[in-house]
Amino acid sequence: MKRHLPNAITCLNLLCGCLALTYIFAGRLDLGAWFVAAAAVADFADGLVARALRVSSAIGKDLDSLADMVSFGVVPGAILFKLLTLDANLATGVLQWLPYAGFTVSIFSALRLAKFNNDTRQTTSFIGLPTPACTLVVASLPLILAHDQFELASIILHPGLLLGLTAVLSGLLVAELPLFALKFKNLRWGDNRRRFLFLMLAAVLLLWLRAAAVPLVVLLYVLLSVPKTAAR
Repeated sequence: MKRHLPNAITCLNLLCGCLALTYIFAGRLDLGAWFVAAAAVADFADGLVARALRVSSAIGKDLDSLADMVSFGVVPGAILFKLLTLDANLATGVLQWLPYAGFTVSIFSALRLAKFNNDTRQTTSFIGLPTPACTLVVASLPLILAHDQFELASIILHPGLLLGLTAVLSGLLVAELPLFALKFKNLRWGDNRRRFLFLMLAAVLLLWLRAAAVPLVVLLYVLLSVPKTAAR
């Protein structure tokens, strides 16, 4: 049974992605975002459990990518699409097709996942922004809007920002940018200084800014990887 447990958790990731989509297209982007968060937890847990139980398989690797394509590929594109449709200026004429540009993220997520599966350099680190990190940035937008404690609605819903975010995230997904992975082989500070620093700063930002901290946390993740990139 234990060799099937990681795959069961991966299927939970997929289920959360499917449920997220149903709520997104029903107009409840906030609930969809929470299911994205649940999918991210499951995505982290399946690898953790697989390593703890020392079980792995080619099917498990493929299943993980297929689940990720839904939860962290189709879902962010759907969120961006729905957010762009909220702008009345994009409801008529040629501009009514502009919201579909949000699915560019979905296309580049597919490219990212295919690249990851065939890139031997990405066994202990990442090349390009991982799809869960990209999706968490996008999924944070409905949660920020739901509370809007910082009155950011007019900024977040501006088509220029949403399309710009789509372009930046799409580029980062396939960029030749080395990023550290949150995989701990031990708990020694010297071996995990960057990881511990990231987790501590991320916790402070999340406690302080809540959902609004998510884009900053992902930006912090990229910036903390820069010294490693420069060293190469």
